[in-house]
Amino acid sequence: MNAAPADQIRLLDVQALDVRLQQLAHKRKSLPEHAEIESLTKDLTQLRDLLVAAQTEESDCAREQTKAEQDVDQVRQRAVRDQQRLDSGAVTSPKDLSNLQHEIASLAKRQGDLEDVVLEVMERRESAQERVNELTERVGSVQSKIDDATGRRDAAFGEIDAEAASVTKEREVVAASVPADLLKLYDKLRTQQGGIGAAKLYARTCQGCRQELAITETSEIRSAAPDTVVRCENCGRILVRTAESGL
Repeated sequence: MNAAPADQIRLLDVQALDVRLQQLAHKRKSLPEHAEIESLTKDLTQLRDLLVAAQTEESDCAREQTKAEQDVDQVRQRAVRDQQRLDSGAVTSPKDLSNLQHEIASLAKRQGDLEDVVLEVMERRESAQERVNELTERVGSVQSKIDDATGRRDAAFGEIDAEAASVTKEREVVAASVPADLLKLYDKLRTQQGGIGAAKLYARTCQGCRQELAITETSEIRSAAPDTVVRCENCGRILVRTAESGL
């Protein structure tokens, strides 16, 4: 393949722009905010699971407290009715009086036991509420950190994408000035060689693979016509000759 030396030089300009696009893509993918957001999101998921568990516990305690208070109220009402019967004098039979007094005493004990249950449930519910409040605050804090990191990431995205768009346009302009067959070969090699399809020959060394050319290869390139598109014997990339090639 042949191409004017100036076209080959412009190929290095295309390569430089492609390298910059690769760098920008890597920078976009490697922003520290990505790892930060991922870590914080894991923390947030765990905290939300704990919060749901605490809210469920608080809800269960609330229902249990309501039931226990209803039980206390029922026992209290029954005790009041029995006491009213006793105080009314309507019960005159000694046996009935004894039974009624025994029932009132039993109800008093039952009420005391149920009130202890209410207090125990209230303590558990208060503890659960404190846990809910604590976890709610922690969830909010982590979410704020995620929002902050997301904002920083998106701002970085904006800067990177703007530069990438500018470089892409410049690349289109420069690439349009390179012969189509040369550009096609370059693009093919760039895909095969990890993003580097053309490299400068500097001091008899390929800047693509960093290998110094053998004496015979150097001699062949030196004798090649200026418009001959030469390739590195070691990596196969297009070698672009300049005044610094050491030929």
